[in-house]
Amino acid sequence: MGSRARARWAAAALGFTGLLCAVLGAVMIVAVPSLIKQQVYKNVRIDPSSLTFSVWKEIPVPFYLSIYFFNVTNPKEILQGKKPQVQERGPYVYREFRHKGNITFNDNDTVSYLEYRSFRFQPDKSSGSESDYIVMPNILVLGAAVMMEKKPMPLKLFMTVAFSTLGERAFMNRTVHEIMWGYEDPLVNVISKYFPAMFPVKGKFGLFAGLNNSDSGVFTVFTGIKNFSRIHLVDKWNGLSKVNFWHSDQCNMINGTSGQMWAPFMTPESSLEFYSPEACRSMKLIYQETSTFQGIPTYRFKAPSTLFASGSVYPPNEGFCPCLKSGIQNVSTCRFNAPLFLSHPHFYNADDTLAKAVLGLHPNEAEHSLFLDVHPVTGIPMNCSVKLQLSLYIKAVQGIGQTGKIEPVVLPLLWFEERGAMEGETLHNFYIQLVLMPKVLRYAQYVLLALGCVLLFIPIVYQIRSQGPEDAESQPGPNAQPDLPPSPFTPLLQESLSGQPASPKA
Repeated sequence: MGSRARARWAAAALGFTGLLCAVLGAVMIVAVPSLIKQQVYKNVRIDPSSLTFSVWKEIPVPFYLSIYFFNVTNPKEILQGKKPQVQERGPYVYREFRHKGNITFNDNDTVSYLEYRSFRFQPDKSSGSESDYIVMPNILVLGAAVMMEKKPMPLKLFMTVAFSTLGERAFMNRTVHEIMWGYEDPLVNVISKYFPAMFPVKGKFGLFAGLNNSDSGVFTVFTGIKNFSRIHLVDKWNGLSKVNFWHSDQCNMINGTSGQMWAPFMTPESSLEFYSPEACRSMKLIYQETSTFQGIPTYRFKAPSTLFASGSVYPPNEGFCPCLKSGIQNVSTCRFNAPLFLSHPHFYNADDTLAKAVLGLHPNEAEHSLFLDVHPVTGIPMNCSVKLQLSLYIKAVQGIGQTGKIEPVVLPLLWFEERGAMEGETLHNFYIQLVLMPKVLRYAQYVLLALGCVLLFIPIVYQIRSQGPEDAESQPGPNAQPDLPPSPFTPLLQESLSGQPASPKA
């Protein structure tokens, strides 16, 4: 009896444990999604107490700026009216360092800050050195020529004499370092002295001279602490709610985030919108596919084919025009009225005539499209590659002899890729805290529920098996005879019934 009692107690204990596991699993199924959502909301907002604040403040992801120059191989022929031919040179890779300063939390649930940037050349990642020479259009001469096309003839003749006196030509041969970070040119001082409104630049002139050891302007973004619905959205840039570079209110709007984090819990219907000070406009990327990065689920977003489309192809872009062709954006209004154009590299996704007008261009999606891989639960980018091209519109201008017989063409100067991917300890911590732990909790709830059901089944089976044999022994069968008291005739009856003769002694 002792062993049977112990078995009953064990079965009861297992059943009680199973009930607890089942109840806990059911509660977790209901509560865990809400708990995960609350933790994500708490940790992705811009708050010194959140897990991602240090990542937002001092971006630990290594960013690299890769520059590809278009070396002009036939400058003399171009001046004679021939088609330009270019040769892509690079990449020349720079490590980009970013950190935020002057962080000020405001009363309206926003935070203002400056993001500082600096660049350091990486010889081991580059295909060449900063001392390499590149032949490219002289932006100061050819850009100024187009800008003065409609000016009075005496003024244009004066510029021709000034260019000749200063030894300026239509094309120049300078080093990568000079083109990037600036070179001394007396023409800069002449233009800034006599035409300050046309070109308000003094000292060295370089395509990226204003970016190194600089900031991208004062961003004011919503923190999400009080109102989560607007988290990371830009409230103002340099104190402005909208810019005035373009010709429509829609194009001048500052939409989206600052391009570093987005609202969590994305769906394939979500889009990535951000404001780019370099492009002087807001951009929107669209969902392409679901993928993974280092084991972390991501959504890949890409640029739509309409990003730089002309107004005739995509009416909402009409405010960015006048447009020479579809697929290139005229950024002259935010670049001192210089005839500069922004596009995808090699005129990818642009009008075919643009790439055909320059020999040596080979646009393709694999090499020249941009993308961002974002963790949809947190809205944090895991891997990004932003690729853009800068081009100069050149042509022969009557009265300015340096332009020769140049046929009108949008000539690429360079294209760049800004790339960054989460790695190392930052990636490991992100995976543990925001991917692995939620996954363990999701699996644990179903394991507990299944284990509880199994443990609850054990006492039921024990009860059935323990009661079965006792009932079989205590219940009489259908042919069972009732017990009779012993009688002196019983043996005789038994022997007679068995067919044997009775003993004579009986």
